[in-house]
Amino acid sequence: MSQILIRPIVTEKMTAQGEKEGRYGFMVAKTSNKVQIKQAVEKEYNVTVTGVRTMICIGKDRTRYTKSVILKGRTQSYKKAIVTVKEGESIDLYTSI
Repeated sequence: MSQILIRPIVTEKMTAQGEKEGRYGFMVAKTSNKVQIKQAVEKEYNVTVTGVRTMICIGKDRTRYTKSVILKGRTQSYKKAIVTVKEGESIDLYTSI
């Protein structure tokens, strides 16, 4: 299960959604599906998951100018999951830091 959840997404927007709506964001393995993500979150954080939404975030193009050549590349793509927990429950993401 630990290979499915890579790390939680701790941003201002996700923190606000977690407090108001009970939604939490995680970076997950690209090969994982919604059922596996639900089981991993329930096992790791002892909460009841009511919904999982996933998206694949494509990496951005990057260009670096050096003395002799222009280097082009991309940042890494990743899969993101937004997990909704049962009303009244919450996930404390800061205890594992």
